[in-house]
Amino acid sequence: MPRNARTEIQDGPGDQTALKGVRRALQVLEHVAIHPGRATDLADALDLSWATLHRTLSQLEKGGFLQRDRESNRYSIGPRMWFIGATYIANHRVLELAKPYLAKALKSPGITVQLVERSGFQAVALYSSHSDEEITKATYGYHFPLHTGSKGQVLLAYAEPGFIDEYLEQDLERLTPFTVTNAEELRSKLEGIREQGYAVTVADVQPFTGSVAAPVFDHKGTLVACVCFVSKKSNIENASKRDELIEALLTTVQSISLALGWRPQSK
Repeated sequence: MPRNARTEIQDGPGDQTALKGVRRALQVLEHVAIHPGRATDLADALDLSWATLHRTLSQLEKGGFLQRDRESNRYSIGPRMWFIGATYIANHRVLELAKPYLAKALKSPGITVQLVERSGFQAVALYSSHSDEEITKATYGYHFPLHTGSKGQVLLAYAEPGFIDEYLEQDLERLTPFTVTNAEELRSKLEGIREQGYAVTVADVQPFTGSVAAPVFDHKGTLVACVCFVSKKSNIENASKRDELIEALLTTVQSISLALGWRPQSK
C-alpha cells in the first residue's frame, strides 16, 4: 500500500443505526431545551413517528436527561443535563476571566449585567446579575433568538456571512411589537453594529426594558461572547444615560478582550 494512501472505514448497518439514534436524541434534547412540551407536540415539531419518539423519550427520561411532569405530561430538561451544563459553566475560561470586570460593571446603578454567547440560533446567558434592582428575570441559562435584543444582534453581526444568510432565511419570531423580523432591515442593523462596535435595542424582548451590548474578542480577534447591559426602557431612551451605559460597556468588553489576549490591531 502506498505510504500516504488513505483507507476508508465504512460504518456497518449497526453503526449507522446507532448514530441515527444519537442524532435523534440530541435533536430531541435541543428542541425540548427551547420548547418544552408534550410528546404529541414534540412529534409534530420534529416530524417523528409516535413509536420512534416514544422510545427516545423513554430512554432520555430514564437516564435523567429529560423529566416529565406527571400532571401535564410536558417534557423538560432533566437534572442530568443540568449537571452537564453546570460543568460547562464551571470550566468556562472566558467567564472566569470576565467575572472581575462584570462585577466592576455592576457598580453602575439600574442595570442587569450579562455575559452571553452563541449556541446555534440562540443567544445564551452564561452570567446574569443585577446591580441593585431586578431589571429582568433572565438568569444564566436563559436563551433568546439571535435577532432579538442587543446581545443577540451583536452575536449575529459578527457571525460568518453564510451563517447570517442561513439565519435570516427562516421565519423570525416576534417577541414584542418592536421586534425586528424583516431580513433586510436586520442586515442593515447588523452592518451598523459592526461599524460602531455595539448594539442598542429598546422594547424588542420585553416592553419595559432596553439594552446595549458589545462584542468580546479573543487573542485571534475572533468573537467569543458579548457583554450586555439591560436597563429600564426609559434609561435607554434617555440619550445622556444611554451614552453613560455605552461608555461603561465598551470599557468592560475591552478589558475582558485584553485579558483574553486581544489587541486592537488584531480585531
